[in-house]
Amino acid sequence: MTTAIKRRRRLRDDDGNAVVEFALVTPILLIVVLAVVQVILALHVRSTLTAAAAEGARAAALAGSSLAVGERRTREVLDDAIGGGAATSVAASRARVNQVPVIRVQVTARLPLLGMLGPEALVVEGHAIVERG
Repeated sequence: MTTAIKRRRRLRDDDGNAVVEFALVTPILLIVVLAVVQVILALHVRSTLTAAAAEGARAAALAGSSLAVGERRTREVLDDAIGGGAATSVAASRARVNQVPVIRVQVTARLPLLGMLGPEALVVEGHAIVERG
């Protein structure tokens, strides 16, 4: 074989391509995986906040209970579920939905996100019908 043919075969050879492809694809794959983990974490926090607000509203809606009881119960559930500093504010109030008296508990919390993408705060509400007693 001539030297020109050997040189052309060497240029077409795929040896070493896997390392380069791995180096190019790995950062993109890592970013996608971290983004999925962030979305899952945000959805988990939102779900936990909603459940805590609903639990607090149910506690405040019991006959003979007060709004302070609902706020305290909401904070207890949040402390157990995601830690003490998660909620920046918890507020309970009386409201009417379709002429039915309800207790509304509103929770504002920080989202544990990396980077500056997405909302910084998340606001959720829980409602419960007031018991007559």
